[in-house]
Amino acid sequence: MTMAPEVSETSPEKLLAPVLSAFWDEPGSWTLETYLRHDGYAGLRKALAMTPDEVIAYVKDSGLRGRGGAGFPTGMKWQFIPQGDGKPHYLVVNADESEPGTCKDIPLLFANPHALIEGMVIACYAIRSEHAFIYLRGETVPVLRRLHLAVREAYAAGYLGRDILGSGINLDVTVHAGAGAYICGEETALLDSLEGRRGQPRLRPPFPAVAGLYACPTVVNNVESIASVPAILGRGKEWFRSMGSEKSPGFTLYSLSGHVAGPGQYEAPLGITLRQLLGMSGGMRPGHRLKFWTPGGSSTPILTEEHLDVPLDYEGVGAAGSMLGTKALQCFDETTCVVRAVTRWTEFYAHESCGKCTPCREGTYWLVQLLRDIEAGKGRMADLDKINDIADNINGKSFCALGDGAASPIFSSLKYFRAEYEEHIRGKGCPFDPAKSTVWADRTNPHPEVRA
Repeated sequence: MTMAPEVSETSPEKLLAPVLSAFWDEPGSWTLETYLRHDGYAGLRKALAMTPDEVIAYVKDSGLRGRGGAGFPTGMKWQFIPQGDGKPHYLVVNADESEPGTCKDIPLLFANPHALIEGMVIACYAIRSEHAFIYLRGETVPVLRRLHLAVREAYAAGYLGRDILGSGINLDVTVHAGAGAYICGEETALLDSLEGRRGQPRLRPPFPAVAGLYACPTVVNNVESIASVPAILGRGKEWFRSMGSEKSPGFTLYSLSGHVAGPGQYEAPLGITLRQLLGMSGGMRPGHRLKFWTPGGSSTPILTEEHLDVPLDYEGVGAAGSMLGTKALQCFDETTCVVRAVTRWTEFYAHESCGKCTPCREGTYWLVQLLRDIEAGKGRMADLDKINDIADNINGKSFCALGDGAASPIFSSLKYFRAEYEEHIRGKGCPFDPAKSTVWADRTNPHPEVRA
């Protein structure tokens, strides 16, 4: 994990805003004792002094947008829950972090799980829920253990269970470990999985806010979204809005990875640029330059070196032709074959497709076949229009966003690197193949044996 270091007023690291990651490097950062030393559960006490509707309005006024990828306003999502309907209400936290390149929620839960638990109590108070669920990616066993420990600590200290802090409200939290399906990161597939069924997206409407878990009103939020709420209540909505931009306020976690000198988590206000983050992290690996990068994981359209100064907020990245997504900044240098990278991503989406809808199930399969042929030098020029056409038949025509995610790398890589695809076809193989390429033998590359 990379966190904000001790900095001077003039250093570029002043651009960082450590809130969720402020004490990740302290011994026992995941314990209740450490969390309480850093004003833990102070936001909850302030929330309990307000009415549930006032809490919803406060979070809405703060401008907090969902940190799971779509960027939907969190307070507005809470507001959609019908009241007085006589049904149980549920909060479900989506911790099934599966997007290639994304690594923010898992480190957050590992180092500071009580931020999530406090946020869950506040959210459940606001939406009048007495039962919440955390759907965690099951392979992350060390995180699962720490999360169970934190929940037990919260119960023992009176932050969960019956009559929380003497307020008369009750809340039980269930931690559920998923079986490792990418599709369960989609909120309705996650709900089906929680109910014991095969994880597949539901047809909407009805939306989860009306008929979600067990056909009851349900809010599904990302880990970082809920974990950000205690700081907003504790420090004030004006403080939160003082960071970021008007339409994308606040702080967030950026996952910087790939061919960079200092990969890790960088918590900064929305609107920081990749150039600034690279400046703080040591830039690309020595002797290399940036070729392309993803602003929000592999399901977002790739960007290039010309987009280094694009503000990393929802509006800025959208205007550049991509999506902020999960803020997974994967950076690739000039030794990376674009065709190879896109092929590997497409193989992932074909493997993880649930198979429910025809465009995604069939389309991703045929994209893989064509891309493999192009990478191996067996492709034809007509295949480039064919993969573009197949991607167009998937995009916007599947049950969930997996289809859109599979199409995004195709469209964007053809837009910026069509010549590289053509070079594979004309040269009957990958020009980045170490056996015949000068790229891999370049003396500026300190590790010619290492491929992307």
